[in-house]
Amino acid sequence: MPRMPGAAYYVDAGNRSYMAAGLEQAIRFDQGRTDSSNSVIRVAADVSQQALRARGELQGLPILLKDNIETTDMPTTAGSLALMDNAPGRDAPLVARLRGAGAVILGKANLSEWANIRSSNSISGWSAVGGQARNPYDPERTPCGSSAGSAVSVAIGLAPAAIGTETDGSITCPASVNGVVGFKPTVGLVSRTHIVPISHSQDTAGPITTTVEDAAIVLSVIAGSDPLDPATAEADARKVDYRAALDADSLRGARIGVMRYAVANYSAETQAAFERSLQAMRDAGAELVEITEGPNQQGLGAMELTVLMTELKADLNTYLASTDPAQVKTRTLADLIAFNEAEPRETVLFGQELFLAAEQTKGLDDPAYLEARASSLRMAGAEGIDRMMRENNVVALTAPTTSRAWTNDPNDEDRAQGSVSRMPAIAGYPHLTVPMGFDRGMPVGISFIGGKWDDAKVLSLGYAFEQRTHARRAPDAVQ
Repeated sequence: MPRMPGAAYYVDAGNRSYMAAGLEQAIRFDQGRTDSSNSVIRVAADVSQQALRARGELQGLPILLKDNIETTDMPTTAGSLALMDNAPGRDAPLVARLRGAGAVILGKANLSEWANIRSSNSISGWSAVGGQARNPYDPERTPCGSSAGSAVSVAIGLAPAAIGTETDGSITCPASVNGVVGFKPTVGLVSRTHIVPISHSQDTAGPITTTVEDAAIVLSVIAGSDPLDPATAEADARKVDYRAALDADSLRGARIGVMRYAVANYSAETQAAFERSLQAMRDAGAELVEITEGPNQQGLGAMELTVLMTELKADLNTYLASTDPAQVKTRTLADLIAFNEAEPRETVLFGQELFLAAEQTKGLDDPAYLEARASSLRMAGAEGIDRMMRENNVVALTAPTTSRAWTNDPNDEDRAQGSVSRMPAIAGYPHLTVPMGFDRGMPVGISFIGGKWDDAKVLSLGYAFEQRTHARRAPDAVQ
């Protein structure tokens, strides 16, 4: 694992023990010395004891969890005051896997409230519970969302790894703009049970780390089938040792599709960083194939929104029904809407128009929903990523992940300039972002996207790129 500032990591080649790091961070968290970035919502009560008890392949690894992932020992709020007491006393299966491998769960990371699904005007990284998470490279610029706290905490060295979740861009965007690695796995590789949901079609959890190797190590632990999550039926058969599958020479001879059509709107600095990255891949032996026209995506965003709104109502109602009524008084989405209307702290910065839209949807049997899901999946998958890869005979696709972090001022003209998260998010395909350089002092990342279950290949290509470039530079003011 990479060294955090001041951390004396002990890594045993046999069992990869991170005991020294775990104890050091445990003591730091026990003493309340976290950070000023608002990246952490809650600290676990027993982190030192966890570190001393830790056994397994991640022995002593300090890790933070996005606060929409349940643990036995802490409430899970999704950033909402409505869930402040939501502590049903259960570990999500991915958390149980981490504990079983010896990881030390430090606490819960801040997030965009309700994972950015309450309002189209939501502020990335802000929640009523945690306040505004801040980008460590420039606190006036967005940390992106919704896994903002997870990415910020890794960027500033609070933990070498964190778990985020993504429905569309919520791992890859914050990882990119905070200068770290983020991996969105194939949907169905990692269990979503006991994670506050948005969409059973697109939701997944994934690692945020400072290196691709660390992401592969964590993914190897959290991947696997879960009988409570039907999407993971194939996970045990599909998963591999992702760290062992990394190959620093994997770019040699690999045909990579450059999504040139997705680059034009980026700033000159981001485009220059991308061109340097492409040259690094050529120097590593990759054969780059220019893709100048993308698939027809007309209406894809509207179809995705129909899917997300319909599934949000159905999935969130199911989740709320599974919580303890004594702890969570809001038992339905309609209850949450009423709660927000009565609680001014929730709507001080933005409203809940997406919640209102979701409440009006007609259920998972609605023909409009079924058509939107089938069409969007086809356009993003078979007619999107799959077609581009097949027709260009490439093993993966690449483009800038997104632009440099834009300002938090909604009236500022410095806005997001693009993103490649939508197609892999809708298709449920793996998407890796790796730091590739800087734009006016702000980190920018490069994406590697593959087909379904191509997780190991995507990670290996990103690893080879990372080993060739070493483009990451930690923020100056690391806590």
